[in-house]
Amino acid sequence: MRVLGIETSCDETAASVVALDGASAPEILSPKILSNVVLSQIEEHAAFGGVVPEIAARAHVEALDGIVEAALADSSVSLDEVDAIAATAGPGLVGGLIVGLMTAKAIAAAANKPLIAINHLEGHALTARLTDGLDFPYLLLLVSGGHTQIVAVRGVGDYQRWATTIDDALGEAFDKTAKMLGLPYPGGPNVEKAAAGGNAGRFAFPRPMKGSAQPDFSFSGLKTAVRQAATAIAPLSDQDVADICASFQAAVADALGDRVGRALARFRQEFPNQAKPALVVAGGVAANRTIKATLEALCSEAGFAFVAPPQKLCTDNAAMIAWAGIERLRAGIADENTADFVPRSRWPLDSVSAPLVGSGRRGAKA
Repeated sequence: MRVLGIETSCDETAASVVALDGASAPEILSPKILSNVVLSQIEEHAAFGGVVPEIAARAHVEALDGIVEAALADSSVSLDEVDAIAATAGPGLVGGLIVGLMTAKAIAAAANKPLIAINHLEGHALTARLTDGLDFPYLLLLVSGGHTQIVAVRGVGDYQRWATTIDDALGEAFDKTAKMLGLPYPGGPNVEKAAAGGNAGRFAFPRPMKGSAQPDFSFSGLKTAVRQAATAIAPLSDQDVADICASFQAAVADALGDRVGRALARFRQEFPNQAKPALVVAGGVAANRTIKATLEALCSEAGFAFVAPPQKLCTDNAAMIAWAGIERLRAGIADENTADFVPRSRWPLDSVSAPLVGSGRRGAKA
């Protein structure tokens, strides 16, 4: 089974071909990423300190055809040999989603191939099965520029959101902190780089929601505390910036540890028969070494496996979209009327849990 995946939800233009062998033993996953081409738009957006939707959409239009051709060439698989086309249909920036989904529809129609509309969050949720062959159920912490969620992944198409952010997504908080301190975009890696030379104990920043019975996240207050601290000692020296970044990063890791610790305990209660429980961490923020070390220690103490897919598969990519397409084909739950599917800027992974207004800069995605 070979699927061509297309991803254009934000500021990466990506295409990938993923194959699944071992049809004689369907319970054993043996996937192969035959190609994974990703073109980043960071340079186009850096001057604005964040992603500009119109610029992103135009960049997708200019690049996508070539990216798809490159993915097919790298995989040594012709379009005739592809079994289906999978494309991100939401959530994300609607202009980019339109570009990717319409291109996928055209390719599918011209090649007479099935088309599968994929929820971008489902791509992240299932990546650990592509990279580590993880069995259901498992716990997912998704931390990126647009999302901060804890999700129980019970099966393909079967997700239960246990927590989300009530204001800023964590990646957004990193970006805004970097901007306040005069650090370049993207904020995550630059805050981490500055923090390496800082004193994490200099500023007593709040640990949002720590100890709260409510399971959700909040980062707006922490961002405000950073602004107040920076304003109070302005103008900032390089050491001031480093200390603020280190203190901010420590507060984030501490708050995440508290929230995730509660989720691990709940997972034990709800899935007592899972002999090998696992926490999967995905999204761009998962690359932060301080956060990763905190969560690894937490999992070790709680008896959970800690699974973090390679960084190139944690950030936006098309391999996860192609794999989600394969998973849906195998499960027999691919949509039959995808040709009429309309891109969705908001598309909850869990359709049961009530949305929380204000969760992330792109609106309520829970």
